[in-house]
Amino acid sequence: MSCKSINRIKIVLVEKSLTSKWLAEQLGKNEATISRWCTNDVQPPLKTLVKIAEIINVTPRELLIE
Repeated sequence: MSCKSINRIKIVLVEKSLTSKWLAEQLGKNEATISRWCTNDVQPPLKTLVKIAEIINVTPRELLIE
């Protein structure tokens, strides 16, 4: 199975000058979990993706690769 990038979480964090550690603290999640989302190893649940968008002040669509 090929590894396909689905989300842009890492890119948006960089654009906003935020870190995955900061996001982990905001969500109450482990940094390793955020890292796996940022590298597209696994995808966050849709509810969490919406929450991430709210926290970093973007639309959920901006976190996804078209």
